[in-house]
Amino acid sequence: MFPVGGVQVMLLLVVVSAAACLLLTLALRRLGWVTAASVGGLVWSLAVIASITLIPANGAPGIVPAEGRLTTCSWDLGGPAPDAFWIFSGGQRLLNTVVFVPPGALLVLAAARWRAAWVLVPAGLAVLAGYSVVIEATQLALARLDRACDVTDVVDNVTGAVVGVAIGIVLALLLRPWRRRRPH
Repeated sequence: MFPVGGVQVMLLLVVVSAAACLLLTLALRRLGWVTAASVGGLVWSLAVIASITLIPANGAPGIVPAEGRLTTCSWDLGGPAPDAFWIFSGGQRLLNTVVFVPPGALLVLAAARWRAAWVLVPAGLAVLAGYSVVIEATQLALARLDRACDVTDVVDNVTGAVVGVAIGIVLALLLRPWRRRRPH
């Protein structure tokens, strides 16, 4: 039996991970506040994604019978998707896209400080895509999470990350994290 679940557990994990990432941001402040906050925010956004996708939404599901367990991911691209959480209006596909926008944008801001950003950003985008695949594989392998593995989720997640990268490029041009601010 999976011992935890529900929105309260998700929110608790979000708050605890926010506190840890705030400490990370403070530890990295010598890199400049934009870069430090971007790294802390990126790590936090990944923790939030893990919390909302790997914790059962409706409480501890108990035992999921073997007959009800999926053995493969759904390859029905764009197939029927359930409604999203009650705290987010719109469909599950929209939620899957929106939740990956912040990590994409923060990835660019975290990498923009270095000249290797042109390599780091595409590599980071590939890591975000891999993160989505790992989440879906975990949902398939751990039937007790009472979640479903779906290739449409990966497509939506990667789409959100790409949109986030585009937003991050615009923000990087505005914030210029590669320039160190001098103290007054």
